[in-house]
Amino acid sequence: MGGGFDPFRRLADLEAIEQTPLADRLDAPDVHGCLKTAAARHGDRTAIIDLADPADPEAARCWTYAEAFEAIMRTANALWAIGGGRPVAYMLPNLAETHFTLWGAAAGAGAAPVNPMLSAEVVAEIVEAAGAGALVTTAPGTELYDKAQAVRRHLSSPMAIIPLSGDDDALDALAASAPGEALQFDPGADPDRPAAYFHTGGTTGAPKLACQTQMNQAAMSWMLRFALDLGADDVALTGLPLFHANAAHLTGLAPLTAGSTLLLAGPDGFRNKALLANFWRIVERYGVTMFSGVPTIYASLLDHPVGEADVSSLRYGVVGAAPMPVSVFKAFEERTGITILELYGMTESTCVSTCNPRDGERRVGSIGLRMPYHDVKVAVVDEAGAFERDAEPGETGVLALKGVTVISGYKQAERNAGLFLPDGWLNSGDLARQDADGYFWLTGRAKDLIIRGGHNIDPGMIEDALHAHPDVELAAAIGQPDAYAGEVPVAYVVLRDGATVDEAALLEHARAHVAERPAAPKAVRVIETMPVTAVGKIFKPALREDAAIRAARAVLENAGIRDVELSAHTEKARGLVVTARLPDKENERAVSDALAEFSFQVEIAAD
Repeated sequence: MGGGFDPFRRLADLEAIEQTPLADRLDAPDVHGCLKTAAARHGDRTAIIDLADPADPEAARCWTYAEAFEAIMRTANALWAIGGGRPVAYMLPNLAETHFTLWGAAAGAGAAPVNPMLSAEVVAEIVEAAGAGALVTTAPGTELYDKAQAVRRHLSSPMAIIPLSGDDDALDALAASAPGEALQFDPGADPDRPAAYFHTGGTTGAPKLACQTQMNQAAMSWMLRFALDLGADDVALTGLPLFHANAAHLTGLAPLTAGSTLLLAGPDGFRNKALLANFWRIVERYGVTMFSGVPTIYASLLDHPVGEADVSSLRYGVVGAAPMPVSVFKAFEERTGITILELYGMTESTCVSTCNPRDGERRVGSIGLRMPYHDVKVAVVDEAGAFERDAEPGETGVLALKGVTVISGYKQAERNAGLFLPDGWLNSGDLARQDADGYFWLTGRAKDLIIRGGHNIDPGMIEDALHAHPDVELAAAIGQPDAYAGEVPVAYVVLRDGATVDEAALLEHARAHVAERPAAPKAVRVIETMPVTAVGKIFKPALREDAAIRAARAVLENAGIRDVELSAHTEKARGLVVTARLPDKENERAVSDALAEFSFQVEIAAD
């Protein structure tokens, strides 16, 4: 089993690999060429298994490599005609047809994957910024089709809405009548032409579009195949959404170019609780060898014991998107016997930049070594984000990336300010350190730093302390606005099923285990569910908004002002905004004065 790649144990192995030019290792410098080669090599092997419902693992649609590549070819020709040679956006669940759309559009002017959970207004911004000529979505009568129609109403110019099925103008009908033997258009041979525009950073404000080129994606597919030793006997389970680079590459293009089988574990992936409940049964049924998840998925899977299921086929569970709590990491490996590979990447570096070595020492809590043909370093920057120097081993700075998989910039050029350090190094915005053996360790997000009276606090140390408590499943620390210190650290936790520990005990535990006195949290709050993004990352802006409301309410109550309705939201331009709604204008000045000491923006409305 595996792809027969050379061992990956330490940095020296990467340096040996790099003695051969990357161009000599790639099947082609473009995505379509890579898929064409895979189809020629593995034509009769199963390429895609598409589960309709993870609660019924036997109900599946299947495609061989020959069938899947023909479907991609037909879709490419249909989309080129529909979009008029422009990029094509899609708003779809995880389906085989989503892959056909993604890679069919990539063969032409590029795909623009869209998160279906965004508002119609934001989706309209994305498709217009991408210059899309069409938007592909689900059939008429579905929720996504209705949203697509709402999107159309926010567009400045007409755009075709193409359903996957349902009428003669649907994509399935148009693709069926399109040629499947060869592309009917000439996209050009430039490896730097766009393959996809993935949106990023759009949870608040307008999303940025990372332009991934043909070479970015072709190189990433080979690098991932090497890092995971992917081969034709592997089965990669997809549970993360296909509008995200992780699913599109790690459990998408990389396995497809390796001759592996893709197992799409239901249209909604891990968002469907039935997948978590039936996960081990599905692993056994299909001989799954690897999957990718975020830390919250691994924590949830701990609530579903392996039991009698045979999961011996599973070589790796890959984790990224956010640091994995050490307690979750150890508990998962101990209870399942499955190896976890921690890695790191971002949409702007196509997918993955670092990975723990599959054949070497996996350092728990580390994001591993750099990928082959890829440069990674830690840089020290000043308060304005300007480069000062490279960090010393063990010194914290911003993680910087450079190489063939790093994008040249966003589609919206005005969003590139501050994206790059000198000499083409991409500033990830993540804080990290590198040890003497080349392993990188994330220490937080630059914007996640809690600044208490001028003292910079890494939220990770608070989160680690709370994750060490046996009753805590998830923890997130943020800075709560404070009139005196600017911010004070507070933490939010989700407890494990059956846990009875209270907030006071958790606060005592945290204060006893946080080494830095200023970092000891002022409060620990137990919540039912942790706010997360569509791909499972903890969404700290929602926690900051809650903390701001609590801080504002405490100040107002201390001033004897109680009849105030408070809410909060986050804007790109103004940051955190707290709104105070009053029953009349009598206390308007008093409320304004009471909240004036906070750093957040205040809006006052009187009925």
